[in-house]
Amino acid sequence: MSLASSTEPMQGAAELAQARDLPSVDRLLHLPEVAALVTEHGHTLVAAETRSWLDALRARVLQGQVLRSDMTPSRWTVGVRGQVVAALAPRMRGVLNLTGTVIHTNLGRALLPEAALAHLQTLMASPNNLEYDLAAGGRGDRDSLIESLLCRLTGAEAATVVNNNAAAVLLTLAALARGREVVLSRGELVEIGGAFRMPDVMESAGAQLVEVGTTNRTHLRDYEAAIGAETALLMKVHTSNYAIQGFTKAVPEAELAVLARARGVPLVSDLGSGSLIDLADHGLPREPLVQEMLAAGCDVVTFSGDKLLGGPQAGLIVGRRDLVERIRRHPMKRALRMSKLPLAALEATLQLYLRPERLTRDLPTLRLLTRSVDDIRAMAQVLQPLVAQAVQGRYVVEVAELKGQIGSGSLPVESLPSAGLTLAPLSRQGGGRALELLASALRRLPLPVIGRIAEDRLVLDLRCLEVPDLLVSQLAQLREALA
Repeated sequence: MSLASSTEPMQGAAELAQARDLPSVDRLLHLPEVAALVTEHGHTLVAAETRSWLDALRARVLQGQVLRSDMTPSRWTVGVRGQVVAALAPRMRGVLNLTGTVIHTNLGRALLPEAALAHLQTLMASPNNLEYDLAAGGRGDRDSLIESLLCRLTGAEAATVVNNNAAAVLLTLAALARGREVVLSRGELVEIGGAFRMPDVMESAGAQLVEVGTTNRTHLRDYEAAIGAETALLMKVHTSNYAIQGFTKAVPEAELAVLARARGVPLVSDLGSGSLIDLADHGLPREPLVQEMLAAGCDVVTFSGDKLLGGPQAGLIVGRRDLVERIRRHPMKRALRMSKLPLAALEATLQLYLRPERLTRDLPTLRLLTRSVDDIRAMAQVLQPLVAQAVQGRYVVEVAELKGQIGSGSLPVESLPSAGLTLAPLSRQGGGRALELLASALRRLPLPVIGRIAEDRLVLDLRCLEVPDLLVSQLAQLREALA
């Protein structure tokens, strides 16, 4: 019997282990296989994990949960080795995203393109010119590595970057509106992940929010009436993670820009997801483009790097040179700046946009979003009998037409036609528990498989599965887990 297999006190004639049967830490460390672990990993780690394992064993012995016959050096060695392996196992792991949400906030959002991965591997293994001007031979500015590229792609006069878009908004408000008023429509008081709300961002930046209009209708005259001596900015926030429909009214950026210029206040646009290409050209719902917002008269535009852009987590700030310079010089900028890893990945991702004809091949986010439903369905038809065999007749496995999402925080209300597999328990009785057991077994695979439960079925949307063998190679283990 395994030392860790039972939580019930043992009954019967079998003799229970006593505290005096426990080995010492020193004895355990001198067992040949444990000594080999010390040679491989060092004394500090192995000794600490040995003590931890021994403490857990002692607790089970005192509770009468271990047989004396189980107190053998071979059992001890297995236990200590398992403890060391668990300590060294990474907590951040790759998974198969079969949820149907391509840009999934909880699963790492955008996948980095191969060009970015190659650039990272080359640069991170050696010193680099992160803040060194190779032409001048002296200290440089890390923004210079991507500023000209961002300006070329967006038409902005200047650009700077920070570690995410929430930081970009916070820094912009702190630099341009601290102690003064920012005018924003009530219909754009968004909340993003983690209950992070626009009014809270304003307060943290030291700006005073002035709400105008109503939840569903805001007019140009509302902005005009709110502008006063203390107004620092007019602001637009793109509601990319929800939609208000019906009797609605919003003021386009081009109209608001005319008012902003006439009254001498800058117009800032937070695009959130942000896009540099027209998604409608690829059969996807259209999103406002960064370059369109600048052309419409927005003075500063902020957007994310790891959503529709398809790169690493980043907050990009582009716009008028004088305003961007004020943002760049703010003391908070250093606390929010990007490190060399995401900066290198961002540069490589932005360079892909110089060749837009190749984006559906080179940019994983766009490649996944534009996959043919016919191709996805064909993959599902091949996988269906293999998955059915793995679940051993306990579930009905069917090919299904599905509706997915572009992103959980990017266009979440827009459905994305897809295909995949649905798994329904053969028995309706206890069906919910059967689905949870199946979902748990999939998550425990070496490469965890993440699906979604909906309408009494486990749904495996295959849009994001480009290499089917990543699933097929684990089906035998799934069958064993369900046995």
